[in-house]
Amino acid sequence: MTHPPKSSAAPPQAAPALPVIPPQPGPAARVGPPPAPRRTAFAEGVELVRAAATTEPGRLRIIGAVLALLVVAFGAVTAWQTSERAAAADDVLHRSQPLSSGAAGIYRSLADANTAASSGFLAGGQESADTRDRYEKDIRTAAAGLVTAAANAEPGSASEATITRLNRLLPEYKGLIERARTYNRQGYPVGGAYLRYANEKMQKEMLPAAEDLYTKENQRLDADYGDATPYPWAAIVLGVLALAALGWAQHRTYRRTNRVLNHGLVAGTAATTVVLLWLVVGHIVARSELNGSYDHGIRSLKVLHDARIASLKARGNENLSLVARGAETITVGEQTYDAYYYDFDKDMGVLGRGLTEAAGLADDQAGGKPVEAAESNMAVWKQRHASARTEDENGNYQQALDMVIGGKGATGECFDSVDSHLARAIDHEQTEFQRTAGNGLDAMTGLPVGAAVLTVFGAAGAVAGIGRRLSEYR
Repeated sequence: MTHPPKSSAAPPQAAPALPVIPPQPGPAARVGPPPAPRRTAFAEGVELVRAAATTEPGRLRIIGAVLALLVVAFGAVTAWQTSERAAAADDVLHRSQPLSSGAAGIYRSLADANTAASSGFLAGGQESADTRDRYEKDIRTAAAGLVTAAANAEPGSASEATITRLNRLLPEYKGLIERARTYNRQGYPVGGAYLRYANEKMQKEMLPAAEDLYTKENQRLDADYGDATPYPWAAIVLGVLALAALGWAQHRTYRRTNRVLNHGLVAGTAATTVVLLWLVVGHIVARSELNGSYDHGIRSLKVLHDARIASLKARGNENLSLVARGAETITVGEQTYDAYYYDFDKDMGVLGRGLTEAAGLADDQAGGKPVEAAESNMAVWKQRHASARTEDENGNYQQALDMVIGGKGATGECFDSVDSHLARAIDHEQTEFQRTAGNGLDAMTGLPVGAAVLTVFGAAGAVAGIGRRLSEYR
């Protein structure tokens, strides 16, 4: 019996079963209320404070934190505002006022150099060593003043540009003066033309630039005064608020415990009171002294500097009127005048008004006497100048020259006396300024640091006082 042949093929395998994924519920299948939105940290903090305020310990903690914050804020603002005012007062005393006087010194030195140069020219080959030395000294003083001003000028400022311009013009002016002297000694009339050209450069370029520098330094000085004298209202208001809060906290403690004093709160109140009184009294004294230094120092110095400069310009024009011999004229209305005589009269008018104002501002005999002497010398100067002008107009040139640059009885003697008396008055007012401005600065010395230390102590005392009450609930 035969059997069918066996197949060598493997039996078929069943397909693997796929995993069954249960259906996911859709949005419509969710049940229950939506989750509450998460609160911010600020909202949680407000909730904690509100919860704490419902208990006496919580309220005490809030009161302690507020008291400490107020006292510390008072100290910080006091230190900040008094530091700014003390720095501005220090600038007034040690920076802006000296720079203002230095700018006036540059102007005066340039004007005096021009006057000395014209005086030496009138003397011809007989120029004295004193006149030559005076000119050289003025030039050196002006150059040194420009170096100091340049070192203190802000980069890129208008003052820096003015100083640069003056530094460029000064050698040019010196060169013109040397040419004028050289030709004058040789007897060439062209020397007078060089001197007039040098004077024109001085009057129209250099002195206006020096005056502009002086004006800018005065503006800086006024700005420093403006920063040093305002009342520190923010600090005063915070101090009053801190004292009111401390007083309320002590009254509250007294009503709840029937205890008259809380040592910590009393210490905090005492420290805050000391700082507030120190702030108010110190600033009143500082403001009074600084205002006094301005009213009786700076104002007088400005007037005296202007008067001294007017006297120098008048002397220079008086000399140049004899150098030019009528070559320079000016027409005003329908009248024609000698240009230098006309400018002389104008400068003497400025000098007279300045001396009158300076006499009114002088607040003591030491400041008033030099001004009175200068007024007397100016009156004599005007009389002698009128006589010299008459001689010049009558063609008596040598007599006029002797009455201007001669020895005793000449107008130069009056000018020197006016200048020396004005210098004395300026020195006196400078000393008065330094004394009163220094007193103003001293009134604020130590206040920023003292306020910071005392208010930290006061805040610690307030916290300790509240902590003493909190310990009673433990």
